[in-house]
Amino acid sequence: MCASLLFLGTWPAVLTLLERRGRLPQHTYLDYSITNLLAAVFIALTFGQLGEARNNMPNFFTQLSQDNWPSVLFAMAGGVVLSIGNLSTQYALAYVGLSLTEVISSSMVVVIGTTVNYFLDKRINRAEILFTGVACFLAAVILGSSVHASNAVDNEQKLSGSTNSYKLGKTGGTETGKQVKGKDAPRDMEDGASVDYATKAEAGTAEYLIELEERRSIKVLGSSTYIGLGIVFFSGVCFSLFSPAFNLATNDQWHTLKDGVPHLVVYTAFFYFSISCFVIGIGLNILFLYRPMAGVPKSSLKAYLNDWKGRQWALLAGFLCGFGNGFQFMGGQASGYAAADAVQALPLVSTFWGILLFGEYRKSSKKTYTLLVFMLLMFIAAVATLMASSGHRNAK
Repeated sequence: MCASLLFLGTWPAVLTLLERRGRLPQHTYLDYSITNLLAAVFIALTFGQLGEARNNMPNFFTQLSQDNWPSVLFAMAGGVVLSIGNLSTQYALAYVGLSLTEVISSSMVVVIGTTVNYFLDKRINRAEILFTGVACFLAAVILGSSVHASNAVDNEQKLSGSTNSYKLGKTGGTETGKQVKGKDAPRDMEDGASVDYATKAEAGTAEYLIELEERRSIKVLGSSTYIGLGIVFFSGVCFSLFSPAFNLATNDQWHTLKDGVPHLVVYTAFFYFSISCFVIGIGLNILFLYRPMAGVPKSSLKAYLNDWKGRQWALLAGFLCGFGNGFQFMGGQASGYAAADAVQALPLVSTFWGILLFGEYRKSSKKTYTLLVFMLLMFIAAVATLMASSGHRNAK
């Protein structure tokens, strides 16, 4: 679970890094989808084949030929909603920031998904502790929304006093009366910014925000506060559904399998789960190459294949997410999916990367800092109570 926590908290930071460097999100997600699937194949062919096959615990290859399609469909449904949630997150990271996106979406996973998993798992977790944690997560969502609104006001105040004569464009982005350093440099259409362009301004200043906006692939300044929050809440709903779907796939609480057919082992379920995740991710992003969202420039399949700048990081993000999800599901099978959702502490890792790498909330107001601290404290308390509620699944 510790490895899962680290991996799942790090891959969004990698995607954020690439977007801030100007790489098109469609290109990044296509690379990410490939290695995300490869991680599932690796887990199935290694962990899924360990030990001798038993009637109630068949190996991966044995299960491929069994009549277990109802469970397979549940696993694939989980992959569909996870892929849509991850895709939405990629855009939410630009609008809301790494820290808040992960806190709000992870809290919604617990508020909705963990509650559903509690009843699917026949209440093996301690309800009085579990639902105290759920209430804390709900409070974290409310505080997170307040942090985003307060930080947006802070940024507007910084930009209004900028010496670059900054003003918001009608469709988002920036318009400046005074030239911003590097603005007129030759642009690489696949990278979104000058090859030699690098941010010189101090993090948290108006100049830094302007330079970042010029360089990044998703233009967000001037957009409504509610756009970012809307995307985050949508991704949170998607994330909250994939764990219950996976739970149904591996434990068959609704008795959809025929008598005598063993439940899907976690490795087989994760394999089918990742296939549907891959198909949706690849299909939607090929569409977005030609019909992009959020004002992102159009691209093409040929341009994607020729875009190698930052590809290694996008491929790494896919591996991190794939192995992180796999390890989470293994823990859920052992101790209950409700308690295993304690891995949603991943925003603590993401917040570390957000502050260390991207300078999030630098030079913000005291109000924003106060709300941020209370949000993180509430989140820590929620994770602690969620872990304390863990039970032991009866393997019979």
